[in-house]
Amino acid sequence: MSQDTTYAKLTEIFHDVFDDDSIAVTPELTADDVDEWDSLSHIRLVLAVEKKFGLKFSAAEVGRLKNVGEFVSLIEAKATTA
Repeated sequence: MSQDTTYAKLTEIFHDVFDDDSIAVTPELTADDVDEWDSLSHIRLVLAVEKKFGLKFSAAEVGRLKNVGEFVSLIEAKATTA
């Protein structure tokens, strides 16, 4: 799976979870950049990503992520080993 495909899928998920089609999903995007990104929406986001990509993330893995770019790297690493 290419990074473009991963970002396209993440963009769909972000728009759905936050109900905001204006969110531009970039590697530098963080929770501080999205007003509605709180702990509950973070859980919804992770669950939606797990479902879309058919992966499971541990709380420690998700807790270490600093931005969407790191999330994409984690998704791609898990997808290649799954």
